[in-house]
Amino acid sequence: MNNENFIWVEYIQRFPEVFPHHSSGLPWQLTAKAPEIISQRIPLLITAEYTIQQGVAIHKSAIVESNVTLKGPIIIGPDCFIAANSYLRGGVFLIGRNTIGPGCEIKSSFIFPDSNLAHFNFIGDSVIGSHVNFEAGSVIANHFNERVTKEISVVVNETSVPTKSEKFGALVGDNCKIGANAVLSPGTILNPGSTVKRLELI
Repeated sequence: MNNENFIWVEYIQRFPEVFPHHSSGLPWQLTAKAPEIISQRIPLLITAEYTIQQGVAIHKSAIVESNVTLKGPIIIGPDCFIAANSYLRGGVFLIGRNTIGPGCEIKSSFIFPDSNLAHFNFIGDSVIGSHVNFEAGSVIANHFNERVTKEISVVVNETSVPTKSEKFGALVGDNCKIGANAVLSPGTILNPGSTVKRLELI
């Protein structure tokens, strides 16, 4: 499977603009390299607009409340808000105008502008488009704990595609709404504009 039959812009309109050098890759390849990709971008942010310390770059317009744990590499873009007791690790890029509510955990993920987590959410090894909203308690699972065979496959255009990875959460297209306490299983590909009902399992 290659870029010819899996086109990022169909899911996340701003992807080619933000990641012009990664548009030919696949979502699970991007998340697997999240620490490397973000580490390479941080030196480009050495300007008056960002404070950079221990592999964490925070835009000066962003607000990070108390008791937040940040394990770099991490980029927190303009006008982001990170509420108390959140935990970001393993390579996280909040591109801008993101709200991360209290008690959320994000691992090895990219979140595009104007997407928000309410509170007590987990996002693992995922790529989240713009204008996506996660209600309280909704999660993206990134590993099949219950299976003997752990490798994750995704379904694209009605075709099952092996990722050759044991850690991948979801690709969530622009303008999706995820209801409270819903679960997106490992390998979920969610089309733009999708609505996941409260308590639903995808």
